Amino acid sequence: MKRFTKWAEHEFGLGERVIATLLAGVVFVLLIPFVILKGSTAIDRWLNISRFDFGLINLVVGGAMALIGWLFAMWSIVDQLTRGRGTPLPVMATQTLLITGPFAYCRNPMSFGTIVLYSGLAIWTGSWSAIVLVTSFAAVLIAYLKYIEEKELEARFGQSYMEYKKTTPFIIPSMSKK
Repeated sequence: MKRFTKWAEHEFGLGERVIATLLAGVVFVLLIPFVILKGSTAIDRWLNISRFDFGLINLVVGGAMALIGWLFAMWSIVDQLTRGRGTPLPVMATQTLLITGPFAYCRNPMSFGTIVLYSGLAIWTGSWSAIVLVTSFAAVLIAYLKYIEEKELEARFGQSYMEYKKTTPFIIPSMSKK
């Protein structure tokens, strides 16, 4: 925990934040979706698992989910880079507690968007093993958020974060907010 808090003490310039975020984007926008798409195809063949194929429905529902998830995640990342003066990466944490914009709807809009994006890809491919891969990824991500990130935010932002935590959903957005 102390390591995360220590990392958050330093504010990086916008250029450094953008470069770090773009590098991390390679993992989250290219590598993980590649693993989901190619890995699930290999797993499906290996285990002889049939895909669920509803034709155009897979493409429309999966594509819409992927787009909505990507937009929600990007909205929160831009907010972290600009208003938060940080990045989604713990080594370049935000300097400001963000509670407006996408953060008014849930405390983890980037994670929500990422999970929806990957779920959309799984539906688009019609792969049961892709669903399992996305669910596993989501479980690990949620555990990290609950047991590490929330503790670090409590340590850094104190009562302000505790109040925000009481009034804002964890990961599923509330549309009753602004």
